[in-house]
Amino acid sequence: MGVMNLFKKKSNTPQAIPKHVAIIMDGNGRWAECRGLPRSVGHRTGVDRIRDTIEACVEYGVKYLTLYAFSTENWNRPAAEVDYLMNLFMEALQNEVPKMHKQQVKLRFIGLKDKLDPDLVELMEESEKLTAGNNSLTVNFAINYGGRSEIMAAVKGIARQVREGELEPEHLGEEDLAKRLFTLGQPDPDLLIRPGGEKRISNFLIWQLAYTELYFTDNYWPEFSKKHLLAAFEWYSKRERRFGRV
Repeated sequence: MGVMNLFKKKSNTPQAIPKHVAIIMDGNGRWAECRGLPRSVGHRTGVDRIRDTIEACVEYGVKYLTLYAFSTENWNRPAAEVDYLMNLFMEALQNEVPKMHKQQVKLRFIGLKDKLDPDLVELMEESEKLTAGNNSLTVNFAINYGGRSEIMAAVKGIARQVREGELEPEHLGEEDLAKRLFTLGQPDPDLLIRPGGEKRISNFLIWQLAYTELYFTDNYWPEFSKKHLLAAFEWYSKRERRFGRV
Protein backbone atom coordinates (compact mmCIF):
# COMPACT_ATOMS: atom_id res chain seq x y z
CA MET A 1 0.00 0.00 0.00
CA GLY A 2 3.03 2.26 -0.16
CA VAL A 3 1.81 3.90 -3.38
CA MET A 4 -1.21 5.37 -1.60
CA ASN A 5 -1.73 8.50 0.43
CA LEU A 6 -3.71 7.73 3.62
CA PHE A 7 -6.22 10.28 4.85
CA LYS A 8 -8.14 10.59 8.12
CA LYS A 9 -9.21 14.22 8.11
CA LYS A 10 -12.66 13.71 6.54
CA SER A 11 -15.20 11.06 7.41
CA ASN A 12 -16.28 10.75 3.75
CA THR A 13 -12.74 10.35 2.41
CA PRO A 14 -11.85 6.87 1.10
CA GLN A 15 -9.24 5.10 3.19
CA ALA A 16 -6.66 5.20 0.39
CA ILE A 17 -6.19 7.74 -2.40
CA PRO A 18 -4.28 6.76 -5.57
CA LYS A 19 -1.17 8.80 -6.26
CA HIS A 20 -1.70 8.78 -10.03
CA VAL A 21 -5.14 8.63 -11.64
CA ALA A 22 -5.72 8.21 -15.38
CA ILE A 23 -9.12 8.85 -16.95
CA ILE A 24 -10.51 8.02 -20.39
CA MET A 25 -13.11 10.78 -20.71
CA ASP A 26 -15.64 8.80 -22.72
CA GLY A 27 -19.28 9.32 -23.62
CA ASN A 28 -19.62 13.05 -24.30
CA GLY A 29 -21.36 12.60 -27.64
CA ARG A 30 -23.58 9.73 -26.50
CA TRP A 31 -24.61 11.67 -23.39
CA ALA A 32 -25.78 14.54 -25.61
CA GLU A 33 -27.50 12.30 -28.15
CA CYS A 34 -29.47 10.55 -25.40
CA ARG A 35 -30.89 13.96 -24.52
CA GLY A 36 -31.61 15.04 -28.07
CA LEU A 37 -28.75 17.55 -27.98
CA PRO A 38 -25.89 18.16 -30.42
CA ARG A 39 -22.71 16.23 -29.64
CA SER A 40 -20.96 19.56 -29.18
CA VAL A 41 -23.01 20.17 -26.04
CA GLY A 42 -21.64 16.96 -24.59
CA HIS A 43 -18.06 17.97 -25.33
CA ARG A 44 -18.56 21.39 -23.74
CA THR A 45 -20.19 19.88 -20.66
CA GLY A 46 -17.23 17.51 -20.44
CA VAL A 47 -14.95 20.52 -19.91
CA ASP A 48 -16.93 21.33 -16.75
CA ARG A 49 -16.26 17.81 -15.46
CA ILE A 50 -12.54 18.27 -16.11
CA ARG A 51 -12.60 21.38 -13.93
CA ASP A 52 -14.50 19.55 -11.17
CA THR A 53 -12.19 16.54 -11.33
CA ILE A 54 -9.05 18.64 -11.07
CA GLU A 55 -10.46 20.49 -8.06
CA ALA A 56 -11.38 17.18 -6.39
CA CYS A 57 -7.94 15.70 -7.05
CA VAL A 58 -6.29 18.76 -5.51
CA GLU A 59 -8.61 18.49 -2.51
CA TYR A 60 -7.99 14.80 -1.89
CA GLY A 61 -4.26 14.75 -2.46
CA VAL A 62 -3.89 13.04 -5.83
CA LYS A 63 -0.47 14.01 -7.20
CA TYR A 64 -0.82 13.08 -10.90
CA LEU A 65 -3.88 13.12 -13.16
CA THR A 66 -3.68 12.00 -16.80
CA LEU A 67 -6.70 12.83 -18.99
CA TYR A 68 -7.27 11.24 -22.40
CA ALA A 69 -8.58 14.23 -24.36
CA PHE A 70 -7.98 13.32 -28.02
CA SER A 71 -6.51 10.12 -29.43
CA THR A 72 -4.58 9.52 -32.64
CA GLU A 73 -7.67 7.63 -33.83
CA ASN A 74 -10.03 10.55 -33.15
CA TRP A 75 -8.90 12.20 -36.39
CA ASN A 76 -11.23 9.70 -38.07
CA ARG A 77 -14.26 11.52 -36.68
CA PRO A 78 -16.23 13.95 -38.91
CA ALA A 79 -14.12 17.00 -39.78
CA ALA A 80 -16.66 19.39 -38.25
CA GLU A 81 -16.48 17.60 -34.88
CA VAL A 82 -12.66 17.53 -34.95
CA ASP A 83 -12.57 21.26 -35.71
CA TYR A 84 -14.99 21.93 -32.88
CA LEU A 85 -12.87 19.93 -30.45
CA MET A 86 -9.67 21.73 -31.43
CA ASN A 87 -11.35 25.12 -30.98
CA LEU A 88 -12.76 23.95 -27.66
CA PHE A 89 -9.26 22.96 -26.51
CA MET A 90 -8.04 26.46 -27.36
CA GLU A 91 -10.92 28.12 -25.55
CA ALA A 92 -10.62 25.87 -22.50
CA LEU A 93 -6.90 26.53 -22.13
CA GLN A 94 -7.38 30.27 -22.44
CA ASN A 95 -10.12 30.26 -19.80
CA GLU A 96 -8.97 27.56 -17.38
CA VAL A 97 -5.17 27.74 -17.22
CA PRO A 98 -5.11 30.92 -15.08
CA LYS A 99 -7.49 29.25 -12.61
CA MET A 100 -5.39 26.08 -12.46
CA HIS A 101 -2.26 28.14 -12.01
CA LYS A 102 -3.80 29.72 -8.90
CA GLN A 103 -4.47 26.20 -7.58
CA GLN A 104 -0.76 25.38 -8.03
CA VAL A 105 -1.60 22.85 -10.77
CA LYS A 106 1.25 21.94 -13.11
CA LEU A 107 0.23 21.26 -16.71
CA ARG A 108 1.86 18.92 -19.18
CA PHE A 109 0.72 17.88 -22.65
CA ILE A 110 1.55 14.42 -23.87
CA GLY A 111 1.16 13.20 -27.42
CA LEU A 112 2.36 14.03 -30.91
CA LYS A 113 2.27 17.71 -31.85
CA ASP A 114 2.94 17.46 -35.58
CA LYS A 115 -0.75 17.40 -36.64
CA LEU A 116 -1.92 20.07 -34.21
CA ASP A 117 -2.55 23.69 -35.14
CA PRO A 118 0.59 25.78 -34.40
CA ASP A 119 -1.48 28.25 -32.38
CA LEU A 120 -2.71 25.44 -30.15
CA VAL A 121 0.81 24.08 -29.76
CA GLU A 122 2.05 27.55 -28.79
CA LEU A 123 -0.70 27.90 -26.19
CA MET A 124 0.12 24.44 -24.80
CA GLU A 125 3.79 25.32 -24.47
CA GLU A 126 2.98 28.67 -22.83
CA SER A 127 0.72 26.88 -20.34
CA GLU A 128 3.48 24.42 -19.48
CA LYS A 129 5.97 27.23 -18.91
CA LEU A 130 3.54 29.25 -16.78
CA THR A 131 2.76 26.34 -14.47
CA ALA A 132 6.16 24.61 -14.46
CA GLY A 133 6.91 25.56 -10.85
CA ASN A 134 3.59 24.44 -9.39
CA ASN A 135 3.44 21.39 -7.13
CA SER A 136 -0.06 20.60 -5.86
CA LEU A 137 -1.10 18.37 -8.79
CA THR A 138 0.43 17.52 -12.17
CA VAL A 139 -2.19 17.21 -14.91
CA ASN A 140 -1.22 15.49 -18.16
CA PHE A 141 -3.53 16.27 -21.06
CA ALA A 142 -3.16 13.56 -23.71
CA ILE A 143 -3.87 15.29 -27.04
CA ASN A 144 -3.18 13.49 -30.32
CA TYR A 145 -1.97 10.68 -28.12
CA GLY A 146 -1.73 6.97 -28.87
CA GLY A 147 -0.01 4.34 -26.75
CA ARG A 148 1.39 2.52 -29.77
CA SER A 149 2.71 5.76 -31.26
CA GLU A 150 4.37 6.59 -27.95
CA ILE A 151 6.09 3.20 -27.80
CA MET A 152 7.14 3.39 -31.46
CA ALA A 153 8.72 6.80 -30.87
CA ALA A 154 10.65 5.35 -27.93
CA VAL A 155 11.77 2.32 -29.98
CA LYS A 156 13.01 4.57 -32.79
CA GLY A 157 15.05 6.55 -30.26
CA ILE A 158 16.61 3.35 -28.96
CA ALA A 159 17.31 2.14 -32.50
CA ARG A 160 19.16 5.36 -33.28
CA GLN A 161 21.32 4.91 -30.18
CA VAL A 162 22.13 1.32 -31.14
CA ARG A 163 23.01 2.39 -34.69
CA GLU A 164 25.31 5.10 -33.39
CA GLY A 165 27.01 2.68 -31.00
CA GLU A 166 25.72 4.41 -27.86
CA LEU A 167 23.75 1.38 -26.64
CA GLU A 168 24.41 -2.34 -26.87
CA PRO A 169 21.23 -4.38 -27.61
CA GLU A 170 22.10 -7.03 -25.00
CA HIS A 171 22.31 -4.31 -22.36
CA LEU A 172 18.87 -2.92 -23.19
CA GLY A 173 16.46 -2.88 -20.22
CA GLU A 174 12.93 -1.77 -19.52
CA GLU A 175 14.23 1.49 -18.09
CA ASP A 176 15.76 2.38 -21.49
CA LEU A 177 12.29 2.40 -23.04
CA ALA A 178 10.49 3.86 -20.04
CA LYS A 179 12.72 6.93 -19.93
CA ARG A 180 11.69 7.78 -23.50
CA LEU A 181 7.97 7.81 -22.76
CA PHE A 182 5.94 11.02 -22.48
CA THR A 183 5.39 10.37 -18.75
CA LEU A 184 9.10 10.40 -17.92
CA GLY A 185 9.69 11.16 -14.26
CA GLN A 186 6.18 10.20 -13.16
CA PRO A 187 4.94 7.03 -11.45
CA ASP A 188 2.72 4.70 -13.45
CA PRO A 189 -1.02 5.18 -12.84
CA ASP A 190 -2.43 3.42 -9.80
CA LEU A 191 -6.01 3.71 -11.04
CA LEU A 192 -7.56 3.99 -14.51
CA ILE A 193 -11.15 5.22 -14.64
CA ARG A 194 -13.24 4.80 -17.78
CA PRO A 195 -16.78 6.22 -17.78
CA GLY A 196 -19.16 5.55 -20.68
CA GLY A 197 -19.80 1.83 -20.39
CA GLU A 198 -16.92 0.55 -22.52
CA LYS A 199 -14.41 -1.89 -21.04
CA ARG A 200 -11.18 -1.40 -22.93
CA ILE A 201 -8.15 0.88 -22.67
CA SER A 202 -8.34 2.16 -26.28
CA ASN A 203 -4.62 2.59 -26.97
CA PHE A 204 -4.10 4.63 -23.80
CA LEU A 205 -0.88 4.38 -21.76
CA ILE A 206 -0.24 0.82 -22.93
CA TRP A 207 3.15 0.52 -21.24
CA GLN A 208 2.24 2.44 -18.10
CA LEU A 209 -0.98 0.52 -17.33
CA ALA A 210 0.76 -2.84 -16.84
CA TYR A 211 -0.24 -3.07 -13.14
CA THR A 212 -2.91 -0.38 -12.95
CA GLU A 213 -6.28 -1.10 -11.33
CA LEU A 214 -9.03 -0.71 -13.97
CA TYR A 215 -12.36 0.83 -12.96
CA PHE A 216 -15.26 0.95 -15.42
CA THR A 217 -18.59 2.69 -14.98
CA ASP A 218 -21.68 3.14 -17.16
CA ASN A 219 -21.96 6.84 -16.28
CA TYR A 220 -21.01 9.07 -19.20
CA TRP A 221 -18.21 11.58 -18.66
CA PRO A 222 -20.49 14.68 -18.64
CA GLU A 223 -22.33 13.22 -15.62
CA PHE A 224 -19.19 11.98 -13.83
CA SER A 225 -19.31 14.01 -10.63
CA LYS A 226 -17.15 14.22 -7.54
CA LYS A 227 -19.44 11.57 -6.03
CA HIS A 228 -18.54 9.16 -8.84
CA LEU A 229 -14.84 9.94 -8.48
CA LEU A 230 -14.95 9.18 -4.76
CA ALA A 231 -16.79 5.92 -5.51
CA ALA A 232 -13.88 4.95 -7.77
CA PHE A 233 -11.41 5.86 -5.00
CA GLU A 234 -13.41 3.80 -2.51
CA TRP A 235 -13.33 0.80 -4.88
CA TYR A 236 -9.59 1.29 -5.32
CA SER A 237 -8.98 1.41 -1.57
CA LYS A 238 -10.35 -2.13 -1.29
CA ARG A 239 -7.99 -3.56 -3.90
CA GLU A 240 -5.01 -5.63 -2.78
CA ARG A 241 -2.11 -4.72 -5.04
CA ARG A 242 0.44 -7.54 -5.08
CA PHE A 243 2.41 -6.73 -8.26
CA GLY A 244 3.00 -10.43 -8.89
CA ARG A 245 3.80 -11.23 -5.27
CA VAL A 246 1.77 -13.55 -3.02
